[in-house]
Amino acid sequence: MSKKGRVLVAMSGGVDSSVAAVMLHEQGYEVIGITMKTWDYANSGGSSKETGCCSLDSINDARALAVGYGFPHYILDIRDEFGDFVIDNFVDEYIAGRTPNPCVLCNTHIKWSALMKRADKLDCEFIATGHYANIRMHDNGRYVISQGRDENKDQSYVLWGVSQENLARTQFPLGNFTKKEIRQMALEMGQQELANKSESYEICFVPENDYRAFLRYKRPTLDQEIGPGNFILSDGTVVGQHIGYPYFTIGQRKGLGVAFGKPMYVIEILPESNSVMIGEEHELEKAEAFVRDINLIKYASLEEPMNAITKIRYKDAGAQSIITQEGNLMRVDFPHNVKGIAPGQSAVFYEGSDLIGGGFLVK
Repeated sequence: MSKKGRVLVAMSGGVDSSVAAVMLHEQGYEVIGITMKTWDYANSGGSSKETGCCSLDSINDARALAVGYGFPHYILDIRDEFGDFVIDNFVDEYIAGRTPNPCVLCNTHIKWSALMKRADKLDCEFIATGHYANIRMHDNGRYVISQGRDENKDQSYVLWGVSQENLARTQFPLGNFTKKEIRQMALEMGQQELANKSESYEICFVPENDYRAFLRYKRPTLDQEIGPGNFILSDGTVVGQHIGYPYFTIGQRKGLGVAFGKPMYVIEILPESNSVMIGEEHELEKAEAFVRDINLIKYASLEEPMNAITKIRYKDAGAQSIITQEGNLMRVDFPHNVKGIAPGQSAVFYEGSDLIGGGFLVK
């Protein structure tokens, strides 16, 4: 074993994880590459060619790179546990009238768990991924995730659920680099095709990014179970009909299927009555939110309310807030109203660039 230790690197076949693996290899770590097969395109209702991180091409790209650099590579089939947990939750959340956050669930409950189990079997001290984020030990002895240097690529938002136990053995080699620099490194490695690989911002298991079709595929009787419902205003006035509440998300403006003569947005979803409440943009604004399933990163607990920047979606710039831990919930007060709080999405709290923690929005 090398003096730096043995590290298991999650390799999707994309430029980020590939460069991360080579970077650690060249730094003197004993690298073992692993590609996780998380889903089956053929079983997701897709009609076009398989693409993305789980395709055969991507797996072959990861393996070819590992062979080229002389380190071992394995394929780990976790389709059953991924599907049972992440995909079932995805469907259940929409049926509950919420907007799911599958990447967070996958990171927290599937990928890190699968990586750690395999790392132990292979006597790896560490695991590493191609996420754009940083990790360090704080003065209080806790492991802290902080934002990556590339503001446009920072992925700390989807990492709030990773446990301290797992963070203790995790490395993020790309945290201090920009995407442009990583692509340039790939070119310098002689990997021109890899350097020019396009990125997908879609949910990996939803073909053509059409979540409505995916819901119907997973629940063929969904339209019969739910049926059409009413668009209502905040005062209860019925202003039209929709195809069923699971097919709408908070903040949605396009694709409502009805013209209202002015821009109207989904402001609330009411599963119990199969109603979708719509309103003008200002009606999306809220001064507070509550967050469940809290996982704190920087501190073990919050004894007092504290100032934080809260992000309520991945590409959110963040808003000034005061967070207060109230039992199993985090109360978030916004001095200036925020728009588009969607139950089921993640709320993530920052102190400067450090991740305080996060959870799932209740309301």
